[in-house]
Amino acid sequence: MSNTPDLSRAEWLKSSYSNTDGGNCVEFARTFLAAGVVPIRDSKAPQGPALVFPAAAFSSFVSAVRGGELPPR
Repeated sequence: MSNTPDLSRAEWLKSSYSNTDGGNCVEFARTFLAAGVVPIRDSKAPQGPALVFPAAAFSSFVSAVRGGELPPR
């Protein structure tokens, strides 16, 4: 048995932080939040792999980004 969710019917939403010129676009499927996970993918490669994070861990990451807690690259 696999712990990986079936993403074939996922409804992907583009991040509001993605730019409008087609680059640096991240999409997520919020329909999996009830299952406790957040799938993330690159919108430029929709048939490529998706990363699936525990919802609590992803929430912590987003909070850290919003709070400026991550060092710039």
